[in-house]
Amino acid sequence: MMLKTPVQTVKERLLAGGALLPDTAENVLEVVGILKSYGVVLGHYWENLIYMSQGQFLVLFPFFKYFNGEVNWGKLLRHWNHDRINYEFSEYCMRAMLWHGSPPLDQYLDSPEFNELAQGAIQAKIQGNVFMQFLHRCFPEFLPEQVKLMVYTSVLGQFWRVMSPLFLDLSDRYDRGEITTIKNVVDHIRMGLIQAAPAPIIYDVKINGDIYPLLTPAAGLDFLTAAAVPYVEAVFFRSFPFMGTVSYNAQAYQIPADQGDFNYGALYADPLPIGGAGIPPTLLMQDMRHHLPDYLLERYRHSTRGLADVRVKICETFQKSMFCVTTAAIQALAPHPLTSSDPQERRVNDRYVELWVQRLSDSRLLAVQG
Repeated sequence: MMLKTPVQTVKERLLAGGALLPDTAENVLEVVGILKSYGVVLGHYWENLIYMSQGQFLVLFPFFKYFNGEVNWGKLLRHWNHDRINYEFSEYCMRAMLWHGSPPLDQYLDSPEFNELAQGAIQAKIQGNVFMQFLHRCFPEFLPEQVKLMVYTSVLGQFWRVMSPLFLDLSDRYDRGEITTIKNVVDHIRMGLIQAAPAPIIYDVKINGDIYPLLTPAAGLDFLTAAAVPYVEAVFFRSFPFMGTVSYNAQAYQIPADQGDFNYGALYADPLPIGGAGIPPTLLMQDMRHHLPDYLLERYRHSTRGLADVRVKICETFQKSMFCVTTAAIQALAPHPLTSSDPQERRVNDRYVELWVQRLSDSRLLAVQG
C-alpha cells in the first residue's frame, strides 16, 4: 500500500472539512493568542490608514502622517525614540496591494467615471496652491496616481477595520471556552468573512468643508472581491522580495520576471531573517511582541531559547494563524460546501482544492504540519 504524501494528507483533511493546520491543543493556543495580539495591532493600523486617506489626502510631504492628527512634543519624542506602533508595515502591505492590484478595483480606477471624480477632488485640493497647480500642469498623471494610492490606503484600512474586531472576538470566545479546536477558529473567521462579504467599499474625502466621493456605492465594489481576496493574493502569496536577502539585479535571476510568480508573501516567508534590518515583517513582529497574551508569552518563555528569539517564534506562530485564515478563505470561496456528499460537487471540489494545495506546496505549509 502506497503511503500518503504530506500534501495528499492536507488535501484530504480540507475535503473532510478540516484546515491546512493540524488540529492540536497547542496550535489552538498559539493561533488564538497570536490573533489576539494581531487584532490589537490591526486596530492601530486601520485607524492610521483611514486617517491618512482622509487627513493626508494629496499632502506631498506628509511628515506627520503617523500621528493621526495629534501632534505634540510628548508624542514626537516617543516617535523619535521608536516607542510607537510601526505604521510603516501597514504601508508596506498597502503598497503590495497597489502593485499587485485588485481586479475589480483597478477596473473602476481606470474608468472615466473615477477619473472625473478624481479630477474634481484634485482641483478642489490645489485651488489657491500655485505650486500644486504648476505641478499638475507639468505632470498631469502624477496627482491622479496619488489619488489611487489614497484609494488603496482607504481600502486596506476598511479591510482591517473588519478583521481587527473579528480576531479580538475570537480571543474573547476562546477565553469563555467556546473555541477549543482549529475547526472552531476557521469557522469563526469564515463566518466573519461571509457576513462582511457584501459590505460596500466606499471612500470620500472632505476638502474645504465639501465632500468629494471617490469610491461610490454605484461602483459596486464589495468587501470580499475588492478587498479581502486581493489582500490574500498580494500579502499572503506574492508580496515583495526582502531587500538584503535576494538580489534585485535582473542579471542575477533571483527574482521572477513575472510578478505573478512572486511567492514572498506571509505563507512563504522564512521566519529566520525576522529581526534583521530591512525585513518588513520584523516591524509587525515587534508590534505584536508588546500585545501577546500572558499564556502565549509564557509558552514562548519556557520553549527552547526562551525569549531570546521571540520574534522568530512570533513569526512562526503568525504563519500558523494565517494558514487558518487562508483555510477560511478557501472554504468561503469553494464552489460547493467542501463536506458535500454529492458526487458531482465532490469532483468539482476536488479539482478546486487540488489547485490550492499545489500552489501552497512550496510554502511553509509542510513546516507547520509537525
